[in-house]
Formats: sequence, C-alpha cells, structure tokens
Amino acid sequence: MSNPLPKLHNAMWPGLVGKGDDEGQEPPISLERMLELTAAAEVGGTKFDGIDYFLFLPHTDPAASDDELKQIADLIASKGFDVGSLVAPVWPGTVGDSAMGDAEAKAKFLEAVKVGCRIAKVFNEHGVRKRGVIRIDSAEFGVEKWREDSAANTGKIVETFKEAAKIAADHGERLAAEGEICWAGMHSWKDMLDVLEGVGMPETLGFQADLAHTYLYLLGYNAPEHALVQEGYSDDAFWAAYEQMTDKLRPWTIDFHVAQNDGTVHGAGTHDKTGKHCPADDPNGKLDIVKASGYWLNDAPARGIEHICWDGCMFPNAMLEDGKTWNTILEAMIKVRDAHGWS
Repeated sequence: MSNPLPKLHNAMWPGLVGKGDDEGQEPPISLERMLELTAAAEVGGTKFDGIDYFLFLPHTDPAASDDELKQIADLIASKGFDVGSLVAPVWPGTVGDSAMGDAEAKAKFLEAVKVGCRIAKVFNEHGVRKRGVIRIDSAEFGVEKWREDSAANTGKIVETFKEAAKIAADHGERLAAEGEICWAGMHSWKDMLDVLEGVGMPETLGFQADLAHTYLYLLGYNAPEHALVQEGYSDDAFWAAYEQMTDKLRPWTIDFHVAQNDGTVHGAGTHDKTGKHCPADDPNGKLDIVKASGYWLNDAPARGIEHICWDGCMFPNAMLEDGKTWNTILEAMIKVRDAHGWS
C-alpha cells in the first residue's frame, strides 16, 4: 500500500508568474482553469489532494472581503481540494516592497504578511485550509544592490523577517523563506543560512526548499564563492555536495517543492532570472527527482511538513493547458511519496 502522507498539492501560481500584457508575454490563466486542469489529473486512481495558492490578482484581490474569500474557498473545495501553503504578496507592485528597503518599504512588506495572515485565517475558519505555511522572500530582485553593503543589507532583511515572524506567530502561522537565486540575501545556500540563523526563530520562520532553485545553489550561480560543485561534476561529487547543502538547510525546511531543472536560468516579465523549472520528464533535467527529494524529506514529519507541492513556473501556456503535463507531474510526485512518504 502506498503512503498516505505527504498530501500531494499543485501550485496555482504557474498560471500567473511571468504572465501578463507586456510584449512577448502570454496571458494569465485563471484560477478556475488552473483548478480544472489540476482536478483532471489522475494516475492509477490517485489525484491531487490540494493546492498551494498565491494571494494576488488576478487569482485573488488581497483586499477582498471575507465573504469574497469564502466564495473562493467554496470554489476550491468544490473541486475536492484542500488549501495548503499561501504565498504572501510581498513584492514591489503587489502589496509589499523590499525587505531590505527603507522604512516605507519595510512597512509595505510587513503589511503584505498581515494580508497573508488575514486570508489564511478566513480559509482556516472556512475549513478549506488544513495545512501549510505562508511563503515569503526578501522581495529584492537581483543581488546588485545587496552587494553594495552585503552585511548591512542582510541585517536589514533579518530585522524585517523577525518582525514578520512575530506577526505570523500572533496569528498562529509559520513563515517559510523561499531559497532562490533571484532574491537578494537568499541567493546562495550560505547567504540563506545566514538569514535563517540571524532571525533565529525556527519555530516560526523556516525555509522553503525547491528542487529547481536549490540545484542552482550547488552551482553557485549568483555566488561563485559558495559553489559546491563545478561544471562537469561526477555523480559522486554531486551527491556529496547535495548532502552537504541539505544537511545545512534541511533542519530549517518546513515547506518543500518538487521540481526539475536543466541547469539554466530563465526570467519573464518583471521576474528576475532564476533557476529554470522544467517538465518533470524533461530529457535535459539534471535531477533525479525521487532521490533528491529524499534528502529534503528525511524526518519531514518532525518539522511539521504534511504536504509537498509541484512548482513549474514560467511554463508556456500550451504546456500548462495540456493534460499530459499534469499527469506526468502527478506521477513524479506519487513516486516521491512512495519512496519517502509516511503514515
């Protein structure tokens, strides 16, 4: 019998990230359509259990009333899904602003965390949300400004995150900081660890590991001084480095994304270049998804992890609209659960 846990979630934000009205961009895919595509996926009688959800337009108005949010919760529940982790709208152009910015920017960042907590409360009380965290990052695109005074700027991020964690704790929520090479101060495994240890509130603020993004951590793409492998690495060198990285970050990991990466970076619209998400069966994929997942999921229940989520940002709309894409993703996630799940 296959393992009942962790629950298998699909992310809704691939219908939004990198999409828009600018030249060369594809239009966003609605929440309703993303839910339909997710609900249609099935492999051997197994379906997705839930979704992880981005709290911004066009899927969600962050200023929506409680009644409007309950209607969204009803829609999600009508597809047979629970809600898991939520993504707070912390970036400039949404509700928030840079976590290492001035007082005004910092206040916007913290307001975005409050928005995430308010919506989480509505979903929790509705009953549709049963698990998960609220995701944040530094909301500072790129590392150039951070490098002007790296120690001071990391200190600013740490202080902002501390205040954000206190807000979350007051609402009974946990925050997960997403490690990704495009976020200043979080752009390498070492800089990410410095932030987590600087905040020092593991019960409230932890790490969100994404297989695609953390692969770029190994290569030191935006921080060559922290590279753990070099191009042309052997399998033995890769897995030794992978164990080194995960041993440092796994104790902080409270949210986990299954993904694939081909070793390149990609950006679209206002989204700065970051680790490229690839289809689960991409022939150029660098990761053994099942084996790599095991390094992050070891002792996962002790860290409060109850679900895993697929993340495939900036896929072409034609790929997102193809039912085969979602069946392939679901199959990969089932294999991860069969290998590393629990009861």
